[in-house]
Parts: sequence; C-alpha cells; structure tokens
Amino acid sequence: MNKFAAKAASALCAFGLGMALTVSVQAATPAEEQIIERIKPVGSVCVEGDENCGGAAAVAAAGSSAGGRSGEDVYKASCSACHGTGVLGAPKFGTNELQLRLDEKGMETLLTHALNGFNAMPPRGTCSSCSDEEIQASIDYMLGN
Repeated sequence: MNKFAAKAASALCAFGLGMALTVSVQAATPAEEQIIERIKPVGSVCVEGDENCGGAAAVAAAGSSAGGRSGEDVYKASCSACHGTGVLGAPKFGTNELQLRLDEKGMETLLTHALNGFNAMPPRGTCSSCSDEEIQASIDYMLGN
C-alpha cells in the first residue's frame, strides 16, 4: 500500500468514526433531554427588594404586614416537638414547669436561653428564621396555656 492509499484509508476511517460518534450522540439526545428535564430547577429564590421577582415581592410584603408569626404558630411549628412531650428536660407545655422556671430565673433569662440555646435546646429552638419578637411570643404563648 502506498502512502496515498494509507492516508486515504486513514481519512476514511476517521470520517467513519466521526459519523458513528455523531449518530450515537444524536441517538442519546432524547435521553439527555430527559435528564435535563429531571434535574432542572423547580423554583427560584427571590430576595426581598429584588425588582425582578415578579409576584414574589407581593407575597413578601403581604407576609411582613401581618407583623410576623403568632406565638401559637411558632410553638406549633418549632417548639411542640420537644416542649409538647418534655423531651430532654424541656419544660412541658400545659404544665406549670415553664412558670416555675420563670419564677426562678426571670423572663430575661428564659428569653436568653431561647435565643442562644440552653442545655439540649439549640439556639432559637428549631426556628432559625424566627425573630426575637416571635421567640418572645412563643414563650408568652407557652406561659399562657
């Protein structure tokens, strides 16, 4: 085989390999589309004050005008898992345990413990998004019930 024939055969093989890869890539396209569909984002994050969020800004404004979550809402969502059962020494809701601690330590100490954590209780309980006022409202709710 001369050099020209060898180069022609090599070019033909490269062309054939290129075509085979193109066909296999094109055949994989539906699978790739399915993968892209499965892993595409299901939502987006909207930061308060961002003008490009569309209707999300209205939701944030509506939520903030209500003055935050009530003490009962915070308790039910974030406190009841421990304080509802008294797990790990948590003052049990519906008993006088929290009132006894209030009498012993004072409200400022109870609030400090709730905000910063105490013993097995993590800071802010399980409500890292709660404001100081919402934490205070949840303590007031627990004391009043």
